[in-house]
Amino acid sequence: MGLVTVITSGKGGAGKSTVSVGLGCTLAKNGKRVLLIDGDAGLRSLDAMLGVDKELVFDISDIVNGNCEPIKAIYSCEEYTGLNNLFLLPAPALEKHTIHPDLMKQLVPILSRYYDHVIIDCPAGIRALVISTPDPICIRDSDKVRQLLEERGIRQQRLVINRFSFESFRKMQHYQDIDTIIDETGIRLIAVLPDDIHLQTNPAKAVVNHSRSPGTMALQRLAARLEGESVPLFPLERL
Repeated sequence: MGLVTVITSGKGGAGKSTVSVGLGCTLAKNGKRVLLIDGDAGLRSLDAMLGVDKELVFDISDIVNGNCEPIKAIYSCEEYTGLNNLFLLPAPALEKHTIHPDLMKQLVPILSRYYDHVIIDCPAGIRALVISTPDPICIRDSDKVRQLLEERGIRQQRLVINRFSFESFRKMQHYQDIDTIIDETGIRLIAVLPDDIHLQTNPAKAVVNHSRSPGTMALQRLAARLEGESVPLFPLERL
């Protein structure tokens, strides 16, 4: 059974979908069979980011409602990314078709039997990556997300600080250091992703075509940690 990871955030614009796509592509590039599940009904974006938006016929709500077999709602992302082991299960186009968390909890374990990693962009799951930029409002909201996840029984949480620039962080003068952010969110740190234009513009293409950019190299380190490897934190002053 594959590892299931939920990616969430406390506010919009933190880069949740960017990290979801970037991490999924990185794990697939490392030879893992990966399923990305878009849980953001009505505002789905992973299909466009992975170049399969024109192919969509079915989505996750069709599986739950018995309109199709699961395989018909799961799309290969090979044509756009060149990765034949990366797949997407899209969210419903309409918010009213949002899948209840209890149904997600039943469906995801079944799907995870066929993949090394299942990455869910938003709803409830097993392990959560909380994405936050290093600004005070986003950090505060991350603490609220931690509490909500704990109320749902999701206690295995890790913090990903996204769009980090050491120069900007130093000028902000709001936090003394990264440890201050960790203390304020109450979530253990797993990765710091730099403010990389390649990653923010097109995470899928960045992973495939710009493997030595700071952002994609940081994703490689994050992917390794999810796989259980002990990888030291990159010197923050170089980000």
